[in-house]
Amino acid sequence: MTEESGSIIEEENLHADPPWFRLRAVFVHLYTASGAVLALLIMFAAFQGEATKALWLMFVALLIDSTDGLLARRLRVSEALPFFDGALLDNIVDYMTYVLAPVVLLWSSGYLPGGDWGVVVAALPLLASSYQFCRVDAKTEDHFFLGFPSYFNVVAFYVIIFDISQGAAATVLAVCSILVFVPIRYVYPTRTAAFRKLSLALTTLWLAGYAAILLQMPDPDALILNFSLAYLVYYFGLSLYLSAKMLEARRMEEREA
Repeated sequence: MTEESGSIIEEENLHADPPWFRLRAVFVHLYTASGAVLALLIMFAAFQGEATKALWLMFVALLIDSTDGLLARRLRVSEALPFFDGALLDNIVDYMTYVLAPVVLLWSSGYLPGGDWGVVVAALPLLASSYQFCRVDAKTEDHFFLGFPSYFNVVAFYVIIFDISQGAAATVLAVCSILVFVPIRYVYPTRTAAFRKLSLALTTLWLAGYAAILLQMPDPDALILNFSLAYLVYYFGLSLYLSAKMLEARRMEEREA
């Protein structure tokens, strides 16, 4: 079959689909794209000195990012609109809401050093994440993130909640930026098969804790804060454990070969 005939068949199949099949796919993409608007609103709130409002907007962006992929798969969006790259849209929006807007929030809120040094610190996650979001293997076939998955929105959340000093915040951003390049596999909470049910349950509770902490600002409950931090220990601990297991399995295969 020639490329031209294949394109004709694809176009005929597209026109054969009922309008609602394509329309709901459009709405899923709009749902994802709304994160770009949220990124703009986060930066507006940041420049207006409304850090808590910005964190709420980041929370909404997290909810959208946690659900749009599931919707896209269940509604067969790639089949309905095969000419539109939803994965690319998701990466663009994620870069804005997970990296650019949180860094702007930290900078405008005074959590990063001033002057040229502050520019350097702010640039680190932007540059590191630019590299990561362009890697074809950033999300592995077995549904892991390769390298720190640019969760700088989560970093910004804890820096602000715990009112971390400029020096400590700069150190955390630098370390996380370096970890982007370290080939550790990080759990993809909604898709990694190992411990998936537990990860989904704990992630849901973590999101609920995020909202509860913001509702209780400026004096959130210590128990909720401790659980939120415990989730981070679980996430990073599980990621390191699974990475070590896969590395050991690969070494054993090489020895046997």
